[in-house]
Amino acid sequence: QVQLVESGGGLVQAGGSLRLSCAASGRTFSSISMGWFRQAPGKEGEFVAAIWSGGSTIYTDSVKGRFTISSDNAKNTVYLQMNNLKHEDTAVQYCAAGANSQPSSRSKEYVYWGQGTQVTVSS
Repeated sequence: QVQLVESGGGLVQAGGSLRLSCAASGRTFSSISMGWFRQAPGKEGEFVAAIWSGGSTIYTDSVKGRFTISSDNAKNTVYLQMNNLKHEDTAVQYCAAGANSQPSSRSKEYVYWGQGTQVTVSS
């Protein structure tokens, strides 16, 4: 089992920044993909960004150039730095983990999920 705990969400004005953290504990994997997904009110969940234990990263087009995913392996923590936030970024952000061989944008490839943290961007 892997436990994931997100933190860092909150209310911010458009153009502002937030940094989300996802602390992982429990079982370890030699190859793991950590991802961020989000779900806005009334919308389906969508992929945001992912990082693989080998270092490669992927992003959805709408956040490229604004969001950066990174990891601190010593702390078993993944971060999502979100800059130039827009009202449409308002959503519950979820951290996920899966024993994948590359970073994945497919939610079905993630087995473990956190409880989510709310990000609200006022326009």
